[in-house]
Amino acid sequence: MADKDSRSGTRYATPAVLAFVDGTHAPHDSGLARAFAAPEQHGMPAIQVGVSEGKLLSLITRLAGARKVVEIGTLAGYSALRIARSLPANGRLWTLELEAKHARVAEENLALAGVSERVTVLVGPALVSLAAIEAEGPFDIVFLDADKEGYIDYARWAHANLRPGGLILGDNAYYFGQLLADKPQAARVREFHEFVAAHFDSVCIPTPDGLVLGVK
Repeated sequence: MADKDSRSGTRYATPAVLAFVDGTHAPHDSGLARAFAAPEQHGMPAIQVGVSEGKLLSLITRLAGARKVVEIGTLAGYSALRIARSLPANGRLWTLELEAKHARVAEENLALAGVSERVTVLVGPALVSLAAIEAEGPFDIVFLDADKEGYIDYARWAHANLRPGGLILGDNAYYFGQLLADKPQAARVREFHEFVAAHFDSVCIPTPDGLVLGVK
């Protein structure tokens, strides 16, 4: 019998189905496999985007014709690699990471994959790094995958620094299933949803933990 969920009654995305569609539509080459496995190998939290979510970022980057992308939350560089490979030759990704150790791993993975020339890894608090790159804007896409309680601040920055028609993306938008919890951190994530809904044409895509997509 299929697993159940609370809304539709049936969950069709079984582990076997997910493994099949990931392998069919979003297969890894050596560079992607290295970056995806890096968190576990280097004692980092394995919180990178999923395989199909990574491919979705790649496709969105191409569909938007993006040349300037900002990513908040680099980790080991898996999503950065997905995005960077979808940029044109004159494109640029600025990816922001708080932890210097994570940034070093990401830089190595990006170099081995041959995309270093189009990626700048910035280390430190995100709001400080964002202020430092404002002159490079306006940007085409801002992708959020860092501290969820900071999303509202990052969304305000994105709205001010995206071009008209630019995209905001926010991963883990369900806040690990705790979005409606009665606690200040969850309230901050709800504020992010409300801000994006008010200032962008938006939707929350029902990926495993939700992916907000908004068009300025």
